[in-house]
Amino acid sequence: MTHANAPLTPEGRKRLALLITRDGWSVRRAAERFQCSPATAAKWAQRFRAGLPLTDLSSRPHLSPNRLPQRTERRVIALRCTRRWGPHRIAFHLGLQRSTVGRVLARYRMPLLTELDQATGIRVRKSVVKRYEVDRPGRLIHVDVKKQGRIPDGGGHRMLGRQAGNRNNKKQGRGYAFLHHAVDDHSRLAYSEILGDERKETAAAFWIRANDYFRSVGITVTAVMTDNGSCYRSRAFADALGDIRHKWTKPYRPQTNGKVERFNRTLEAEWAYIAVYDSDEARAATYQDWIHHYNHHRPHTGIGGSVPADRVHNLTGKNS
Repeated sequence: MTHANAPLTPEGRKRLALLITRDGWSVRRAAERFQCSPATAAKWAQRFRAGLPLTDLSSRPHLSPNRLPQRTERRVIALRCTRRWGPHRIAFHLGLQRSTVGRVLARYRMPLLTELDQATGIRVRKSVVKRYEVDRPGRLIHVDVKKQGRIPDGGGHRMLGRQAGNRNNKKQGRGYAFLHHAVDDHSRLAYSEILGDERKETAAAFWIRANDYFRSVGITVTAVMTDNGSCYRSRAFADALGDIRHKWTKPYRPQTNGKVERFNRTLEAEWAYIAVYDSDEARAATYQDWIHHYNHHRPHTGIGGSVPADRVHNLTGKNS
């Protein structure tokens, strides 16, 4: 497309070419008349003689030998559509560069993940996401509890099917497990345990262990954010915090504690329901391995494709 300040529009190029091809002007004289180089004048005259359009042609090459194979591009799009992964996660999974995956997604006009409805995957909004992030590890830790149904012995509906699985669950229902999380705001480093309840004593003891973990990797915690659950309003949890500042989320606004809420979604998609288990113990046995993978190996889009361990300078065994 001709830019606004171009000295030769398509009509001007035609007039230039006519002076040379029809009126017999020399290339140099016509170039002086239209204040362009003789090479430019000769180019448009030659194109006019050949019957070609006098518009700017695309600079795209006819062949792109280094472009990804179409099969790989289809794998990129399939992962985006079925698993709702971002470019960093897809690139890590397929062994590609993040920029390469980004170009594929842009070429196929894939919407941003923030624009999708999480249940259906349909684009429902054009949003601008405003993120906040503290400037160093430990300045803010997000703490929460995720309630998760236990898998009955013999398997649930994912293993046995909906009808048989529900029948098995009614006979051998095992209630719920409570996943207690502590996620660092700056690095996204996570400490998590599967516990039996969300009572105040349990939440307080969990925080003591979580704080010991953060201290062991060189993170000094100065503030903790929780929702307004009764276990977090208790004297036992306040005593466990000690001098650490306790911040609260706004009522009915889980987005305030968004980083740990996003962690909940990630573990559901990439751990809890990614495989089929025949018991709750079998699934729970894989949890700490997944936490290690999350902290040390899984790229995180929110921190520029780094892994949480990359943002904790004193963390040992980063690549173990």
